[in-house]
Amino acid sequence: MSVFQFLKSKTFFKQIAFAVIGLVVFVFFFKFWLGIITNHDQKIQVPNLHKLTIEEAERTLRDLNLDFVVKDSSSYNPEYPKRSVIEQNPEVGEFVKEKRKVYLNLNPSKYRNIQLPNLNGRTKRQAISELEAIGFKVGTKITYIPDIGKDVVRGLKHNGKIVNANDKLPKYSTIELILGSGDEEVTPETNPEGEPIDTPALDLDSQ
Repeated sequence: MSVFQFLKSKTFFKQIAFAVIGLVVFVFFFKFWLGIITNHDQKIQVPNLHKLTIEEAERTLRDLNLDFVVKDSSSYNPEYPKRSVIEQNPEVGEFVKEKRKVYLNLNPSKYRNIQLPNLNGRTKRQAISELEAIGFKVGTKITYIPDIGKDVVRGLKHNGKIVNANDKLPKYSTIELILGSGDEEVTPETNPEGEPIDTPALDLDSQ
């Protein structure tokens, strides 16, 4: 049988058909096997982990066959429990494959510390603006001391105690100003009529 006759024979077409069928079956099983290996069709919905402790988040993710990586957060949120999940990536509700890593940010135990600036000699307005700009609150209670510079900063207090430049306090701490009164001497204490009150001297000989 010549080559031309073979190409026109039923045997040739049967072999071609078997080859095509074999190729289709091979591709189908290859894709099926690849799907099993890569979990191609396995999708898991990411749960809501916000406000969970790291132990609770770990149990939840392990049950779903998901991995996780813990990252500390620099931003403290008082509405979240300390050391609880404050952010997650992927976000809640996204679909991921098995063994996908979920990145968790934990809420710090307190606000981060901020260094106090040197405000000595600044005006009241300048001091308030600078303190608020870096994250402090300025208290309404102001202490005045004898100083020729009126409303000029001569010191700072926190919780009634003197604090100094370069000291570190948690963000949003309340800072109280110590300002100059504009007088070089202490104004004597007066009675309701505006008359000075004499403070009697202590008689040591009578003790």
